[in-house]
Amino acid sequence: MALTVMLSTISWTVDKHLCMGRVMDVSLFVEAEDCGMADALSNSGQDSMMNHCCDDESFTLSGQEDLTLTWLDFDLDQQVFLFAFSHSYLDLYSPQVEPPAPHEEYPPPLLVKDIHILDQVFLI
Repeated sequence: MALTVMLSTISWTVDKHLCMGRVMDVSLFVEAEDCGMADALSNSGQDSMMNHCCDDESFTLSGQEDLTLTWLDFDLDQQVFLFAFSHSYLDLYSPQVEPPAPHEEYPPPLLVKDIHILDQVFLI
């Protein structure tokens, strides 16, 4: 859930460098690296504005900025569902109380004779 909220609120900027109509580099958040064609044209003495074959494209996907929701933004059915769901979910983790045993305070009867030996009943 936290990952979904984080990805929906981040603004993504994608920058592409095109050389002769083909994509040479794609980058997120920073400028794409150029292919070096502009440097080669300027070193050869040619006018880079006339023979410019490279192009940079950039587009931004803006994230959601308004995330403030109040309880009153939900209609009655949604409020009932959220309340019932949260109550049943939190009830899963509540400690279970065991009912008290009524014979816990009384001691067990004293064994005067070993009944298994008297009746000669043995577990095999």
